[in-house]
Amino acid sequence: MKREIFDKMKTVFQKMFSKKEEKQHSEKYLKTIAFLNRYSLVFHVLISCLIVFGVELVSRRGFVSACRFVDLHTMAFLYNAFIVFCSLTLVYLFRRRAFFRFITAGFWMFLGIINGCVLSNRVTPFGYTDLKCLPELFAMSNNTNYFTPSQISRVIFGVAMFVLFCVILFIKGPKYQGKIHKVVAPAAICVLVLIGLPITTQAAQSIKVVDDYFANIAQGYENYGFIYGFSCSVMDRGMSKPAAYSEQTIQDIVEQTDAKKKKTKIKKKNQPNVICVLLESFCDPEEIKFLKTNKDPIPTFHALEKKYSTGYCKVPVVGAGTANTEFEVLTGMSMDYFGTGEYPYKTILKKKSCESVAADLSDIGYGTHVVHNNGGNFYSRANAFSKMGFDTFTSKEMMNITQYTPNGSWATDDILVGETTKAMDSTPNQADFTYIITVGSHGDYPTEEVIQHPTYTVEAMDDVAKKNQWTYYINQLNEVDTFMKSLIKEMSKRDEDTIIVFFGDHLPTMGLEDEDMVSHDIYKTKYVTWNNMGLKKKDADLYSYQLMANVTNQIGIHEGTILNYHQTESKSKDREAYLAGLEELQYDILYGKRYCFNGEDKYPATDLEMGVQDVVIDKVDDSASGNRVVLCGTNFTKWSKVYVNGKRVGTTYISGKMLTIKKHDIKDGDEVVVNQLGSGETIFRSSNTMIYQDPDAVEETPSVTG
Repeated sequence: MKREIFDKMKTVFQKMFSKKEEKQHSEKYLKTIAFLNRYSLVFHVLISCLIVFGVELVSRRGFVSACRFVDLHTMAFLYNAFIVFCSLTLVYLFRRRAFFRFITAGFWMFLGIINGCVLSNRVTPFGYTDLKCLPELFAMSNNTNYFTPSQISRVIFGVAMFVLFCVILFIKGPKYQGKIHKVVAPAAICVLVLIGLPITTQAAQSIKVVDDYFANIAQGYENYGFIYGFSCSVMDRGMSKPAAYSEQTIQDIVEQTDAKKKKTKIKKKNQPNVICVLLESFCDPEEIKFLKTNKDPIPTFHALEKKYSTGYCKVPVVGAGTANTEFEVLTGMSMDYFGTGEYPYKTILKKKSCESVAADLSDIGYGTHVVHNNGGNFYSRANAFSKMGFDTFTSKEMMNITQYTPNGSWATDDILVGETTKAMDSTPNQADFTYIITVGSHGDYPTEEVIQHPTYTVEAMDDVAKKNQWTYYINQLNEVDTFMKSLIKEMSKRDEDTIIVFFGDHLPTMGLEDEDMVSHDIYKTKYVTWNNMGLKKKDADLYSYQLMANVTNQIGIHEGTILNYHQTESKSKDREAYLAGLEELQYDILYGKRYCFNGEDKYPATDLEMGVQDVVIDKVDDSASGNRVVLCGTNFTKWSKVYVNGKRVGTTYISGKMLTIKKHDIKDGDEVVVNQLGSGETIFRSSNTMIYQDPDAVEETPSVTG
């Protein structure tokens, strides 16, 4: 029976893929093909429009929304179609034109589908730099909602079917029989793509059909279409060189800053600890006009606002893009000068080191740490933090995480308090700059009821799904508030001067608009501080790139290039000159000749240490049953993996002190190491090496002969 099935399948595949003699087609078929070839440009126009509509359909996740885009932004729709049309002209270089048309259409639709999946879980649409994040997103799918396993399965199945159809079409599809102009055709296509497309783009931008720059990438995609937006994210990379950039310009800026610069008065013995805390998707519920709760979910935050310095924090993103707010806070640089959809962590910081508040404080004797209860490789953070001068990075791979949020997606933030004290204790003779990244209030926010009998509830909201989302969110905000209280309590126990700044990286992924906010701006979050040093309350509304300059200025630290620039120039009456100087310095440090550092690499990348505690194997023994081998030690986590003779073997996590492997994966005399494994098989930290001694091994003794 099995043989019969195999033979039938073999026959089918032979029929599908075997080369046959040229089939004699009917006259009607040949006339149809000839007609399609004659008017192919017209059909390309129609196909282009259909592709754009299909992409917008899946991106906007609704037929009505796609139709509305065509109606309200007709010229933008047609311009997107022109981009697709230009890509379709490449088929004239080949005889298998049907095949390449299908490939082109499939390419655009695939990007549109990915964008639709991304937008189902965040506000920021899919851009070029996100392509580099896809492996990390897929790797995180088991415990996050960036990409659910079902979405990944559907995408993989769809791609597999597409590839299979492409193979069949390549083999079985029609081939153009006419003459291919080997000079004229490529020349015409080059003129269209290299000259016609740029000219058309400039014309479209000049009459505001599309915009040449949009800081709000989500709004840009909404108004101008996915294909144009994505194309901008591909072409518009990095920073453009400022027109006035020169060694003299940079020297003038530095001299102007130095003339106003204050000296750091604090000495090493009395340096205060500086803690900067990113509150994921944090928003004060009182800032949302329509949101009414039964009671205040963030009492700690509101109490701090009354006593310590606070204000709005203008961030570069909304709904997603944490890394870009993070970049602004840590470097003092602005995302406004980068191209559409840029993530410096994944682009320029892959190649270059960069001055940051961590590097500046390290120069005056601070220990510098990052603590984050999510993956160390996400957003290429491990690399970026090295490039920005941090000493240690404790990511989730180094944490014994046992508690997760009610939707099961994210580790709770309470673990960060203990991990922060561990990081600070690792440098006992230094003051510390510690950057903490929370994750507990991250989306996706479930539309169904997840929390039974919630403490905090939403009032006067008819939409059940939205009510469930907001109920979940405000209860997670309370968990964030509890974490803040616990962190302050723990820092209060230490006999050390300390200042903490808490800030929201962006608003939650909940479809908020400007008119919903008290601030009338969805790019405004809040920050609040705490200190045990008796600092005077000084409220100020800031941009996120000004935040750490403001904090360090309050405690008398005046170090670095960018930090000092903000401290001396941010209150200038000439805001345009202030921003122009910032752009010049930013370009000089990241892309220029570093005139501000006298051409030197003043802040080289550090040898970043992942975690601050050693992973230790104390002993390796057989289990009582004899079918497994038990490793006992300290600081094991769920991301601890056993390697035998350098090869990874299946590992079962039991506790922070115990791991097990199968007995057949190891033999007497093998070397055993435990590695802390990040995404992409990255080894973040390794234990000591142990030699396994099999109790069942029989020691050979020399035979005695008479």
